[in-house]
Amino acid sequence: MARNKYDVDEELETPFDIRHLKRALVYVKKYKWKMILSLSLSAASVIIGLFAPVITQFAIDNSIPNKNIPQLLLMAALLLLTIVVNVIFATIRSRIMTKVGQDIIFDIRSDLFAHLQKLSFEYYDSRPHGKILVRIINYVNSVSDILSNGIINFILEIFNLVFIVIFMFAVHWQMALVILAGVPFLALIIGLIKNKQRRAWQAVSNKSSNLNAYLHEGLVGVEVTQLFVREEENSGIFQKLSEAYRDKWMKAVTFNNLLWPSVDTISAVIGAAIYFFGLAVIGPASISLGTIVAMGNYAARFWQPIMNLSNLFNSFINAISYLERIFETLDEPVTVNDKENAKEMPKIKGDVTFDNVTFAYDESKNILENLSFSVKSGENVALVGPTGAGKTTIVNLISRFYDTTGGRVLIDGQDISEVTLHSLRSQMGIMLQDSVIFSGTIEDNIRYGKLDATPEEIDRAIKTVHADGFIDSMPGGLKAPIIERGASLSQGQRQLIAFARTLISDPKILILDEATSAIDARTEKLLQDGLNELLKGRTSFIIAHRLSTIKNCDKIMYVSNKGITECGTHDELMAKKGDYYKLYTASVQ
Repeated sequence: MARNKYDVDEELETPFDIRHLKRALVYVKKYKWKMILSLSLSAASVIIGLFAPVITQFAIDNSIPNKNIPQLLLMAALLLLTIVVNVIFATIRSRIMTKVGQDIIFDIRSDLFAHLQKLSFEYYDSRPHGKILVRIINYVNSVSDILSNGIINFILEIFNLVFIVIFMFAVHWQMALVILAGVPFLALIIGLIKNKQRRAWQAVSNKSSNLNAYLHEGLVGVEVTQLFVREEENSGIFQKLSEAYRDKWMKAVTFNNLLWPSVDTISAVIGAAIYFFGLAVIGPASISLGTIVAMGNYAARFWQPIMNLSNLFNSFINAISYLERIFETLDEPVTVNDKENAKEMPKIKGDVTFDNVTFAYDESKNILENLSFSVKSGENVALVGPTGAGKTTIVNLISRFYDTTGGRVLIDGQDISEVTLHSLRSQMGIMLQDSVIFSGTIEDNIRYGKLDATPEEIDRAIKTVHADGFIDSMPGGLKAPIIERGASLSQGQRQLIAFARTLISDPKILILDEATSAIDARTEKLLQDGLNELLKGRTSFIIAHRLSTIKNCDKIMYVSNKGITECGTHDELMAKKGDYYKLYTASVQ
């Protein structure tokens, strides 16, 4: 798919509307009382601060002309008190809102992570992981402040603006009208740039996503990069993506920077108009110097919240582009999920039936068509056939990592689409070809299969898969630390740990998808001996390219032509001299 490329911008499937904002406010409501306390402190600080120009006016018009030193000192003390109160309230408010902002980040990120864990393999197959990571980390960080401090500041600045206007009209209504004359010009400027600004920040989020996708891909594939000496070419690609991000960022910032100079210019013009209007139009006989100074002070205060609101507007436009992506991810449908009336899967015996199953990853091509077969409890079944024929698809349908396009998959006669995923998968053991090892210790990774496993169970599992040799040789043994993706281990060692992790869960159905592909022949022979004992009484599905390892399976199915073309024991299929015979003889030559 086109969106699965690092250099292709993602199309926004769910454009922003007011419902996104309402959904964002759900995270805010949880902390409404803390925000109300913060808003109350800020409002009280604003009201107290608005008395400063009145105090200044009184000092200029009365205390100074009358040379009343005690009164002048009292006015100075009152001014100092307004400053101190503002600092104290601002500090308390800052601490409250910092905590609220981090709590909102935690909640959004937790919801995103929980939802991502439910999405099917198809979602991750269709987009670079870097584009997913940027939404969980960068985008959530970007919206947290606007959803906490941004909301408080917006309400506060509106509150501040209203009270400034009230104080202005109380001091001199004609001068107040002069100050308000600049508002229509600012509204016109905002109307002209807001849509372009929003689209510019959407473009920034796209380029940021592309850059993160390529960076993640480059870090994961650094060994291949060095092997094929691709450093210079990769640096060129990264530079191109970085330049695209920089160019879009500069364009978006250009729109942002159109706003505050406009406010500054209008504010400066209005400030000059106040003194001109006061001195030249009204005249010194009708207005005092203290009143002119007070109105000049109020004018500066009036345009400050206007400036702050314009900055908040910029931040809000930026946040919208990120909220769109966040909610798009949260709205991604969980295609494989528990049905409304799903029931618990009873204890599995192990009978598996495919009833006329059809499956396609996309509508253009079926991988399987009208596939039917039955496997009895305790049987060991090998799936062989050409690459891409559908072997892994079959075991993924048994695990219900995908839902069938048509037909049913039944275990013990129960349609697995009717039971809960947890009750189904908790009774299955799945060993994939690509062994994922997590950071932590060897013991942590083995316990992943059964968190309450006893030391005896862990010891038995590692001895069964013959992992005890290399584990005992490592400093710390089971407590030996493992870095991300098990980079300090060989691929064979990673597979043995993953084997132990799978086996410790005591699965009723065991799926081994190329589980021994990276294990050396000697260890594989020892491992096979342990597995033969372990597989007794369990239903197992084994995919292996080393056909010598599946000769003793109860049933071998040759997967081809969107179904199973041959089925039987090794000897039976060799006697037929069909597709399996050709595959086996070619593999042993």
